Amino acid sequence: MGRCPTRIAIAGDLHGLWDAVDDLILERLGPDVVLVVGDLGEGEDRMSRMVARLPHPVACVLGNHDAARDTGGEVLRRQLHLLGDVHCGWGLRRLEPPGLAVVGGRPASSGGGYVLSAAVRSVWGPVPLETSIARITTAAATVSAQDPLVLLAHVGPTGLGSTAQDPCGRDWCRPARDWGDLDLAAAITRIRRRRPLPLVVFGHMHHRIRGGGQRRSFLLDRHNTAYLNAAAVPRHCQDEQGRPLRHFAMVHLEGNQLLWAAQCWFDAEATLRRQECLYQGA
Repeated sequence: MGRCPTRIAIAGDLHGLWDAVDDLILERLGPDVVLVVGDLGEGEDRMSRMVARLPHPVACVLGNHDAARDTGGEVLRRQLHLLGDVHCGWGLRRLEPPGLAVVGGRPASSGGGYVLSAAVRSVWGPVPLETSIARITTAAATVSAQDPLVLLAHVGPTGLGSTAQDPCGRDWCRPARDWGDLDLAAAITRIRRRRPLPLVVFGHMHHRIRGGGQRRSFLLDRHNTAYLNAAAVPRHCQDEQGRPLRHFAMVHLEGNQLLWAAQCWFDAEATLRRQECLYQGA
């Protein structure tokens, strides 16, 4: 018999938006895994404590906003301390159960190829591009090819398109261009030489495009790797009747095969009120 599908709930860029309703929704949905793509807030301790205390197997990577404009790195260091093992940037987090390996991309990235902010340099030093690639691929190499693996990053990889509508396309100034991470793209190529890679999860580029329109939030490449942008911002909203809604991207993964993925909005009773199906396997 095959293994049961792993049900993954993904919280996109939080930007301080998390409350008791989110906790209740997760309690009622009962996902096997919760992934958080970063930009928890602007360095608030409350947000990191909330993620670390979630009563689910959880993995998180910090985003560029989590440094809170502190170039000296003290805010990032505090977030890393509060998150503890939950943070998997440049490393591996094994979630048991359900038996899912999560490898984190470069923490606190703001995209644009390979740029280290002053805060990142203060915490981790002047990490060369090749070192960043090696940290991601080395972490993935410790996972058996038979075990499911997910890459979790704040910014997605380069190579997913160069228009403002693409998953990592720059939309806040012209001309539009690919604003993904070079190191993550190179790591993905190397990882797939030895094993399947079913899913890459990220955020940073908000779904709502500046100037109007919606971003393409999902892509499946010819290697059967799925790329999912979970940054529905703001993730707290209301429906037409004024009822509060909360966004989670939801994924079902069976081994190294993606079964289903969707952007979902739930009400305060965890009833699904709106859904954008991204992928449905055969």
